[in-house]
Amino acid sequence: MENLINIHQTFEKVIAIDKKINNREFEGCIFKNCDFSNSDFGYNTFIDCDFIDCNLSMTKLNNSSLKTVQFKNCKLLGIHFHTCDDFLFHVDFEECILDYSSFANKKMLKTKFVSSSLKEVTFIGTNLSHSIFENCNLAGAIFNDTQLKEVNFLTAYNYKIDPEFNPMKKAKFSTVGIQGLLEKYDIKIQ
Repeated sequence: MENLINIHQTFEKVIAIDKKINNREFEGCIFKNCDFSNSDFGYNTFIDCDFIDCNLSMTKLNNSSLKTVQFKNCKLLGIHFHTCDDFLFHVDFEECILDYSSFANKKMLKTKFVSSSLKEVTFIGTNLSHSIFENCNLAGAIFNDTQLKEVNFLTAYNYKIDPEFNPMKKAKFSTVGIQGLLEKYDIKIQ
């Protein structure tokens, strides 16, 4: 990872805990079994990259570009995705731990969250239209002024979303999860 521009490279078992890796560009790269926890990835560009079995917990992404980046089986605790560059921002997650992360005010149309933990994740002011939360734990996740048009929550669980403060036209929910939409009314559903 010493090069400023890395194209179609695979980085395996790289350990860079508490390191500064700034002002680099990665295009079509794969990161496997890497540990970048608590590192500073500010001002980097990732285009069409895959992170597989990586630990990026508490990594700083200030002004970094994530353009079509896939995360699979990654640990991403406490990541402030809201500090990333907005231009062409697109990420997808499968079997990831995203607890305590923030996507505040991000435009995230058609984002896929699959079999992931999103405990206490912040989605304040986020546009998640047409996104999917498949088999995701949303315990304590904060939805406020969040655009949820046509979002699929059919297999998501533990969410609490106030329909009065989150536009959700044509969003999909299961009957089991309907309680998470009505909690503030303190009514019993059996």
